[in-house]
Amino acid sequence: MTSACVTYEDIVRGLRLLGLDKSSDVLVHASLRSFGRVNGGAETVCRALVEVCGTVMMTAGAWDLTRIPAPPGLARPHNADEQSASWEDFEEALSRATPYSKELPVSRWLGRVAETMRHLFPHERSDHPLFSYLAVGTHARTLIEAQRPDFPLGSIQQLAELGGDVLLLGVGHTSNTTIHLAEQRLGRSRFFRYAKVAPGAWMELPNLGGCSDGFDAIEPELAPVTREVTIGRCRARRVAVADVISHAVRMIEQDPSALLCGNDECGRCAASLHQRLAVLGEASAT
Repeated sequence: MTSACVTYEDIVRGLRLLGLDKSSDVLVHASLRSFGRVNGGAETVCRALVEVCGTVMMTAGAWDLTRIPAPPGLARPHNADEQSASWEDFEEALSRATPYSKELPVSRWLGRVAETMRHLFPHERSDHPLFSYLAVGTHARTLIEAQRPDFPLGSIQQLAELGGDVLLLGVGHTSNTTIHLAEQRLGRSRFFRYAKVAPGAWMELPNLGGCSDGFDAIEPELAPVTREVTIGRCRARRVAVADVISHAVRMIEQDPSALLCGNDECGRCAASLHQRLAVLGEASAT
């Protein structure tokens, strides 16, 4: 599919070539730009996804509006977080932030497709102040209700139990949030972060994921269980959530530093490794 302008029919055809249909529940990570020129833009991508799949879920956090630094004196071990130098600085950051609501736009860094889906279709959206999801279709409510403030990846766990898939549209595994769930099963990438939840009120939220810059290292491991087509210029890949989790778990069990970015200056990956080594140390002591 190499036409100058990608059409709705092109996208529908490509998704069906991946084996998707109305029995499919998918977590979509998408780059609109990756397709090339799309007739109808992000709206066309959204309509094609909903036409083909039974349930479409996307990350829909408002992190860039609600996020605040940690307050002074609240230092969690191996947390790799920005911390306010004083209560005055913290109060200023809190005043600038926006309280979370389901009507807030999706963070820009998550792409135009998720924000377009929010406007285009009736949907369910979760209440997490930093890392919400939105979902459309058959199991939308079931998936959204599986998320808790202390288990932000609960919707992905539920998707795995439904036999769902990760759908990467023009993005790499650095966008594959499911890998964070594998990390957290092994005690890694469990960070505390902070958000404004009401005027003058903030919340500490546990178990947020860390750096994903090293996640593309999983691609060779997943290649045998990945289906792939090209839609316009978009590399479209489908892989079962359960396969992502099992392969990532195996890699980390074999090497505690697997899938970390390798940048010596990355505090989040260093903290993740410390978290994993602490779990291994506790296990060996028992």
